[in-house]
Amino acid sequence: MKFLLGIDVGSSSVKCALISIDSGECVASAYSPSSEMQIHAPEKGFAEQDPETWWKELRNAMAILADECDFKKNDIATIGISYQMHGLVMVDKEGRSLRPSIIWCDSRAVEIGANAFQQMGQKHCLEHYLNSPGNLTASKLKWVKEHQPEIYGRIHKIMLPGDYIAYRLTGEMRTTISGLSEGVMWDALNESMASDLLKFYDIDERLICKTVDQFGEQGYLTEKAASDLGLSPSIPVCYRAGDQPNNAFSLNVLNPGEVAATAGTSGVVYGVIDKPSYDPASRVNTFVHVNHNITQKRYGVLLCVNGTGILNSWLQKNMLNHLSYQEINALASSISIGSDGLLCYPFGNGSERVLENKNPGAQFKNLQFNQHKNAHLARAAQEGIVFSLYYGMEIMMQMGLSLNTVRAGKANMFLSNLFAEAFSNTTGATVELFNTDGAQGAARAAGIGAGIFKNEKEAFAGLKILQKIEPQKLLQKQYADAYQNWKSNLSF
Repeated sequence: MKFLLGIDVGSSSVKCALISIDSGECVASAYSPSSEMQIHAPEKGFAEQDPETWWKELRNAMAILADECDFKKNDIATIGISYQMHGLVMVDKEGRSLRPSIIWCDSRAVEIGANAFQQMGQKHCLEHYLNSPGNLTASKLKWVKEHQPEIYGRIHKIMLPGDYIAYRLTGEMRTTISGLSEGVMWDALNESMASDLLKFYDIDERLICKTVDQFGEQGYLTEKAASDLGLSPSIPVCYRAGDQPNNAFSLNVLNPGEVAATAGTSGVVYGVIDKPSYDPASRVNTFVHVNHNITQKRYGVLLCVNGTGILNSWLQKNMLNHLSYQEINALASSISIGSDGLLCYPFGNGSERVLENKNPGAQFKNLQFNQHKNAHLARAAQEGIVFSLYYGMEIMMQMGLSLNTVRAGKANMFLSNLFAEAFSNTTGATVELFNTDGAQGAARAAGIGAGIFKNEKEAFAGLKILQKIEPQKLLQKQYADAYQNWKSNLSF
């Protein structure tokens, strides 16, 4: 039996999945570490991870996968990669990482991006990059140039996290147009490198990797990588994409009007459009989607709330006596909609784009010592996450996106029936939960890139709806009242 291997490099863990080519079903998956990977914060607002840690956890995940599924080295036909977006990895000429990666939730470059937005002109930035340079990869690189010039001077190439993993697999330093777009290094208007922004930042274009097609042979597994991972050399890597565009792909969200969501460490809603639309305040971001090309243009409008699953995890560890998530969900479900007036604002994981890059910190409001208990904290947290997402979804709807149906994997926060119910009834959207995740999506995409699947229909043969949640009029009214109360008390 032949398999497709998907690798998902997140900020919490590295996950691997095997998809059977014959059935399209996921036959095994594994992740490492068992607890969340540490995010280092050497200063307030900083967030870093060592790229070597990702490789170590990939090796561990592959060892666990080999224990779970008796596959042979030659059974893997191709490899696809999904990765945490917006990170910055810098390597020297020997391919060694020069410093820890500055990852997606790091806030240090906010002022740099805001200054570029003003100095270059908001209209210019939005028309060409579809975003403010904001706190994204190009601005993080500018921060390194200003604050760590000795490191900047030793850079041979910069990479996104998935580019780095692809390099460790193949020895090839490459990126994609979608990847450059997520780092605000792509000019969508001219379909070219964002040379004027790089020039404004005084960044040498030669530091940027050459691009490869999103789908297609991007390199072959080296002898060293094959030995590390227990695989055969020369397996082709045929796909890479940021986690949110890839999550959309994994849910077969490829065409205008289709919408995907995820709620892991961060929460994201991602809708596909065919015109380069943007939010004037850049509170939601538009990037080149994975299936974009000159003749069939596709863009993804991305809403991100940094503090979603990480809030639930923080509550579990610090406030809820390490109860299981199932126990926390049951506890939250014992409280009525609106959490008896207790409000939660989950903005404690770096600058929030939806709040115009403000970093107000997380808050509980209206806490009454004689009324509210742990169960209220649990409920208010889940409602606060949903309300934060809907706050951004209202911006997306103003841009013309339709949010009638939202697809998500049955994972992370969507494992909570309360969360799924609150999401559906707050947004008014039907929620469809599928048997997929980022690693599975990357595996299926690699199957397309390798020519194993002729089209998306073949690639998604094993994709199934596990649960459908329809909004209910009575609950919609109750959640609408709770959301308006939450929104009226929002301050940043």
